[in-house]
Amino acid sequence: RSLVVSLFFKAFLAISRKLCDAGIMPKDSLSEKDRSGADTFHTPVLRSAQLFERVSSEQNTCDPIGRPKIHSSALKQATGEAIYTDDIPRMDGEAYLSLVLSTKARAKIIKLDASKALALPGVHAFFSHKDLTKHENEVGPVFHDEHVFADEEVHCVGQVVGAIVADNKALAQRAARLVQVEYEGLSPVIVSIEQAIEHKSYFPDSPRYITKGNVQEAFAVADHVYEGSCRMGGQEHFYLETHAAVAIPRDSDELELFCSTQHPSEIQKLVSHVTGLPSHRVVCRAKRLGGGFGGKESRGILTALPVALAAYRLRRPVRCMLDRDEDMIITGTRHPFLFKYKVGFTNEGLITACDIECYTNAGWSMDLSFSVLDRAMLHFENCYRIPNVRVGGWICKTNLASNTAFRGFGGPQGMFAGEHIIRDVARIVGRDVVDVMRRNFYKEGDITHYSQKLERFPIERCLQDCLEQSRYEEKRAQIAQFNSENRWRKRGIALVPTKYGIAFGVMHLNQGGALINIYADGSVLLSHGGVEIGQGLNIKMIQCAARALGIPIELIHISETSTDKVPNTSPTAASVGSDLDGMAVLDACQKLNNRLAPNKELLPNGTWKEWVNKAYFDRISLSATGFYAIPGIGYHPETNPNARTYSYYTNGVGVSVVEIDCLTGDHQVLSTDIVMDIGSSINPAIDIGQIEGAF
Repeated sequence: RSLVVSLFFKAFLAISRKLCDAGIMPKDSLSEKDRSGADTFHTPVLRSAQLFERVSSEQNTCDPIGRPKIHSSALKQATGEAIYTDDIPRMDGEAYLSLVLSTKARAKIIKLDASKALALPGVHAFFSHKDLTKHENEVGPVFHDEHVFADEEVHCVGQVVGAIVADNKALAQRAARLVQVEYEGLSPVIVSIEQAIEHKSYFPDSPRYITKGNVQEAFAVADHVYEGSCRMGGQEHFYLETHAAVAIPRDSDELELFCSTQHPSEIQKLVSHVTGLPSHRVVCRAKRLGGGFGGKESRGILTALPVALAAYRLRRPVRCMLDRDEDMIITGTRHPFLFKYKVGFTNEGLITACDIECYTNAGWSMDLSFSVLDRAMLHFENCYRIPNVRVGGWICKTNLASNTAFRGFGGPQGMFAGEHIIRDVARIVGRDVVDVMRRNFYKEGDITHYSQKLERFPIERCLQDCLEQSRYEEKRAQIAQFNSENRWRKRGIALVPTKYGIAFGVMHLNQGGALINIYADGSVLLSHGGVEIGQGLNIKMIQCAARALGIPIELIHISETSTDKVPNTSPTAASVGSDLDGMAVLDACQKLNNRLAPNKELLPNGTWKEWVNKAYFDRISLSATGFYAIPGIGYHPETNPNARTYSYYTNGVGVSVVEIDCLTGDHQVLSTDIVMDIGSSINPAIDIGQIEGAF
């Protein structure tokens, strides 16, 4: 109602302004402050500038490291020639799989009848939990608390109940709608964090706590103590390519999968679990993904497992690519969070203590929620030193699709709480928020609430650079003037610093592998454990190999990521892909360089091709594997107190100016400046693309 009235008023302002300008109404009948209320937003002409550290031209011009190199498949993607999972040509005898989904949030399945669907010509099979043993049907990325097909009960709308296999997509989807599922509703149905708190619906191990110092003593002597709360909702991944999988049986006991996944090794492992085939008979391949953002780290199993099972049982190729609506119903989102905090601080705005409770909505299964909550608890203080801390974390179990990894993995949610706290403190002590930020920033040598010493911490420099680059003070003055002159349109400016820890929270995932094959013509085929999701990982790995081998990048090619080239890989996630796989590539290159060294000494003026050819004729192996594990991490207060939690941190500061239309809530970002410290960039073009894309 409020919006309708506002729109009427907006129309009144627009008409009045026209009548004033035409001289029909007196000019002063509409005040200057009100005139802009009639305006609507129009997309401005985009202007942008990217600044990065330039590699000096005196250095080796063949060395590609630090230079802006084009994404390996950028031209193919721009012309539409790049092949994604569903672009693989149809095979002889191929069938299509369509999923039957739950329509209830929490219910018992009383009847499951596919007879009408199976009666359609061209429909070949229906799969449900009856086609698997209880053990085979139980799956999950860490805890096997999910099902390939719902067994007796459904826990959310969009849970997979069964799968229809038919000649083509249209027929399979039509048949899936004919499968009869009868439910008996169960209660309570829990959707929100508040409902979960009310019903004490938590996963085991909730709550968990991290403490440092003594918050109660600090509160007792603080000048101010304030209690507040903030919340952050979910977010849909909206990768351009939805989940997809193609499975092809090879011989009677081998399966090959093409899958849009960030974690091919996990798909291999769980397909092995569901079909009963050992892992060495299952190959999972991923050439490129049309985006992932974490949504394809663990959720790829929702399509890959039914497709693999159907292909294995029916002995024919089977394919499935979700429609957008199916993808959004079936897969989870970013984890919503609710934070309740109590903060103690001095009259100057120096924070002395914080007691914070973090509640996250995990959905119906655990998935990776325990790890997301951990990262939120470790990032809640963001860039600010708080000497006395108590952080509690609760994983709420609700009747929603299981929420999953999403860019930042709990870090942004935690930092969101920290930024709320710093603004509360600034407001209460009546100081400028940037001054309060600076007063509370960590310094080099400070120790976090999880006992990690900050060895390098350039946040002050990032902040200063960003303030200068964005002309922060000048813009603030302009905004104050604009707001005083316009009643219905207002502008604001926000500054946010960040600190993000680089490493997987689960110790064993911090490893990477690579395989390099050099052929007799001097060309190099590189395979590594990471997946090209569009983020430019492949070109970075090619750059690493080119520098290490001392050859041009044109001689190196990466075909795909495949479990039969590099085994037991970690997911491409957590911003560690280029760290893990790049170091593994260097390890493999070092082995090859050592083998080629005698030839280089014999032929000091020879070419790369001549050295390789000589090695081949001398029967020297031109294939090498590489491996890397991040050293010095895996902190645990009791068992490993001297280790670090994170390998290092990346820091950044962003400043945005936003204008809002107070009548309609419409808004527009007018300008943004971002300064990121990412060390020495391997490829500035790719890194700037990642930073801008993330923003």
